Amino acid sequence: MAVALYSCGSMIAAMLLLGLLLATFHVTGANTGVCYGLLGDNLPPPHEVIDLYKRNNIQRMRIYAPAPEVLQALRGSDIELMVGVANEDLHSIGTDMANAYSWVQTNIRSYGNVKFRYIAVGNEINPPAWEADYLLGAMKNIHQAIEEAGLGNQIKVSTPFSFMVLGESYPPSKGSFRPEFRSFINPIIRFLEENGAPFLFNMYPYFSYSGNTQYISLEYVLFTSPQVTVQDGQFGYQNIFDAMLDAGYSALEKAGGASLEIVVSETGWPTAGGTATTVENARTYNTNLLRHVKKGTPKRPGKPIETYIFAMFNENNKNPELEKHWGLFYPNKQSVYQIEFSPTN
Repeated sequence: MAVALYSCGSMIAAMLLLGLLLATFHVTGANTGVCYGLLGDNLPPPHEVIDLYKRNNIQRMRIYAPAPEVLQALRGSDIELMVGVANEDLHSIGTDMANAYSWVQTNIRSYGNVKFRYIAVGNEINPPAWEADYLLGAMKNIHQAIEEAGLGNQIKVSTPFSFMVLGESYPPSKGSFRPEFRSFINPIIRFLEENGAPFLFNMYPYFSYSGNTQYISLEYVLFTSPQVTVQDGQFGYQNIFDAMLDAGYSALEKAGGASLEIVVSETGWPTAGGTATTVENARTYNTNLLRHVKKGTPKRPGKPIETYIFAMFNENNKNPELEKHWGLFYPNKQSVYQIEFSPTN
């Protein structure tokens, strides 16, 4: 193909080749972002990462702490950002409003040309972790600082939960929060409702499958099941992603949070280090995910699902071994696998 391309002239060849390269990983669709972790000692500098997002039309990003070099690189990029407040900062922010003002001034207001979308306060916190005592206070203080900065309509404050907050999830209509977490999570649901913020859910069908391979088929997890696998009343489920998400919606309904939207703040598939961790399975999961999230779930049909794929890069400083292999890209910026995406799908 290269010979034929270059026979047409070097400029045309270069343009066509660029188009082919971009087609290998093209995550168009305003509802999909990619998580950008920094736990690697060989990752490219942030300005090159931002260029990689832009070249591949990745329009949303999640970062786990407000790294100044990343925020600086994001200036003027038009990439929508979910930025995290580190777990270790929750006590100081949750107990002292001055620290919340300082955090917002340093990490948000100082970057007026960065397109902040969400502030994710903490990550996967629940009792008995000590941070649980300060989470809601930190969320309220960050929200107040954002409101007083005149940014309340632009930036929503939430916190990502893991799927483990559900005590029951099968079938999806039975979804409910763990009884021992309800006094912790219900006030957070009220806060989210009052402020029009989404419920952030880190949701990994991979882990549901890898821990239950005798009961869950790979096809059901990879969006390749040819038929309904789980019938739950009027709703039929062909994939576990929808079943998990609707279990979350059922839990919210039971907790009085029926009006909340769930944003899938993490999901993905590893390429090495564990059960069914192949490049092909990862490519299949993420390719089908990108197509599927435009459609909604049986419980919430026709409404696109805002979703963040984990992660941008393989990160070699993470442990155990499985955690090193979630990237869509190698640190040298080469794709781990091709993702074919058609805007019509």
